[in-house]
Amino acid sequence: MAVLFAAVLALPAHGQSLVELYELARGYDAVYQAARAQHDATLARAAQAKAGLLPTVGLSAGVAHTRQEVTPENALTSRGFNTRNIGINATQPIYRPANWAIHEQGKRQSDIAHVQLSQAEQDLVVRVAQAYFDVLASQDSVALVRAQKVAVGEQLAFARRNFQVGTATITDSREAQARYDLVIAQEIAAENDLQVKKIVLDQLVGRPGSVPTPLAVPVTLPTLVPNNIEEWVAQADVGHPSILQAQLGLDVAGLEVRKAEAGHLPTLDATLGYNVTRNPQGTTTTPERSRIKAASVGVVFNLPLFAGYATENRIKETLALEEQSRAVLESTRRSVSQATRAAFLGLVSGTGQVKALEAAEASSQVALDANRMSYQVGVRINIDVLNAQTQLFQTKRDLAVARYTVLLGDLRLRQANGTLRPEDLRAINAMLATNGRSAVDSTARIAVPMPLPPLPPLAPTR
Repeated sequence: MAVLFAAVLALPAHGQSLVELYELARGYDAVYQAARAQHDATLARAAQAKAGLLPTVGLSAGVAHTRQEVTPENALTSRGFNTRNIGINATQPIYRPANWAIHEQGKRQSDIAHVQLSQAEQDLVVRVAQAYFDVLASQDSVALVRAQKVAVGEQLAFARRNFQVGTATITDSREAQARYDLVIAQEIAAENDLQVKKIVLDQLVGRPGSVPTPLAVPVTLPTLVPNNIEEWVAQADVGHPSILQAQLGLDVAGLEVRKAEAGHLPTLDATLGYNVTRNPQGTTTTPERSRIKAASVGVVFNLPLFAGYATENRIKETLALEEQSRAVLESTRRSVSQATRAAFLGLVSGTGQVKALEAAEASSQVALDANRMSYQVGVRINIDVLNAQTQLFQTKRDLAVARYTVLLGDLRLRQANGTLRPEDLRAINAMLATNGRSAVDSTARIAVPMPLPPLPPLAPTR
């Protein structure tokens, strides 16, 4: 029986680790790939802002034909001539405050792109870990419900045997049969849930039939460092991507105000040009052909005087938007602080639940052993044993889920305060049974029915 239970509960010891599946998801997940493409596009758009500070150079060329008719008194003179020109001209901004503001906004937009990509990377880490642990939890559920089916089946056989020898009633057999049928239904549901969770993981990593490596036993959950909620909140306030993005958004709004105020300021540009014009048939003033070469250099000054109050109203608009960005920053700080505190408390609570469930598992095992012994001596009835079995296996499932919740909660806490990195998966990866050690719950002590007494010879039937 011990070999049978070990075979039922054993999970694949060799498979893909959490880090391996994360690397696969990093190169396949459509959500993350879209975030990377958006990142590259934002960087390219931000680089365009520098163009307002650099010179612009243009090459122009043209051909024109002119037909001229002159009527001096009673005579009519008509002639046509062509004009060809080609030139190159350059303009260098010398003083354009709006362009400098746009350039500074481009720098902020580049920083925002990096922050957004960091958020997408953190989200991918959590999504991969969530899918990974969901599969492991479903595998544990299937293994435990199958072990429970074996145990209930043995109890059913035990009840039937006792009924045959007259030491139990038919009620014991029917109760065990009802519990066995219920476990069959639970097994079907658990297997379906496992298939669904595998589909989610396969779709995330782009690899069909992925096999997550289970946790090794004994399971030692990582300690919470630092174990102070205020320190986690302080870290979030300094470097959380959402707060950084909101701060950068406020900077962009402030630069937008400067750009609007530049509508009242003058602009100064340097110009440089070289143009060649050819007139093979002459011009309107002379019939002789000519070739004109002209080089020019100069400075263009422009001072806006009145724009129909457009500039004033634009300044008012940008000031209001800057105040909005300031409010968004404060709201983001509060939300991040609240999420960090909630994640911290959830992780602490989850760790306490794991310890309580570990104690409950041991107690449930002792209770089941006692009920089995009491049933054999006639002190307990069969339903007591069945209930004890159900409690034990339910506790084992809850314990497995609680452990995964704690591991995922550690990642969610780091995501909540903005310090999550892909390297944080390596600590969990070190807890996996990558060296062939037993998976979670495979070495847990499972209640095995005690040896049954031999059946007495049955009386011959007439």
